[in-house]
Amino acid sequence: MVALVPYDDRDGFIWWNGEMRPWRDANLHVLSHGLHYASAVFEGERCYDGRIFKLREHTDRLLNSARILGFELPYSADEIDAACDATLKANNLTNAYVRPIAWRGSGEMGVAAQQAGVNVAIAVWEWGAYFGVEQRMKGINLAWAKWRRPDPATAPTASKAAGLYMIGTLSKHAAMDEGADDAMMLDYKGDVAEATGANAFFVFDGELHTPTPTCFLDGITRRTVMGLAKKRQMKVVERVIKPEELPRATEAFVAGTAAEVTPIRRIGEQDFTPGQITETLMRDYEAATRAK
Repeated sequence: MVALVPYDDRDGFIWWNGEMRPWRDANLHVLSHGLHYASAVFEGERCYDGRIFKLREHTDRLLNSARILGFELPYSADEIDAACDATLKANNLTNAYVRPIAWRGSGEMGVAAQQAGVNVAIAVWEWGAYFGVEQRMKGINLAWAKWRRPDPATAPTASKAAGLYMIGTLSKHAAMDEGADDAMMLDYKGDVAEATGANAFFVFDGELHTPTPTCFLDGITRRTVMGLAKKRQMKVVERVIKPEELPRATEAFVAGTAAEVTPIRRIGEQDFTPGQITETLMRDYEAATRAK
């Protein structure tokens, strides 16, 4: 097994409130509000051949996520975009993962934190070689999660908020303990929602179906894949999908910034056969991310 290099002990630079800090010096105080009360929002982006895919869409979502949590970022979208590009340049990377994050700081401690201050940081790191389409076509194995995506009346589900990923971590750890790769989550009503960090798609009777994102993120990759499918004249259906329907599905895959388009081989005891629609969208997405 390859040794994991801790994320706090690496070479390079991290953009921090308008300046480049040496990687190992990008530290925050233990009494930062975001650490204690999850008042943090973030984005996950990928840079392909020197260009961050859908950068402005990610930046706009970061700004909106912060507003949903009740705070404004002290930088404009143009400034954040420029900072992402500058951080890549400072680290001499052209194919990388990009992680902007914004959080309430240490100016005030308690549930109320209007005076805590808002911080923004951007880190980038090398994105290693990923499996080719042919190798990925074997698909991944998902277990069913016991935790469910919450009712939007109980949590800010339209925000990419750090706190919403707690149950994702719990679910993925449990799935890995069972020997699976990830977990498929239901929503608060018991309908199919998403994997722990990627949206889900299913093929029914040659049509592409995906759960309506009523209590989880309408992912940027999700929308991209839907657009690619429509360009191929595929019928795309957003709807409520019941778990008991899945035996009728012939193909299934997840879509997200990290996962890109990845076929699903199994969910629980239900097997799927990655097929032509999945492979077509995998190749189309790969081409879209590298289009100039």
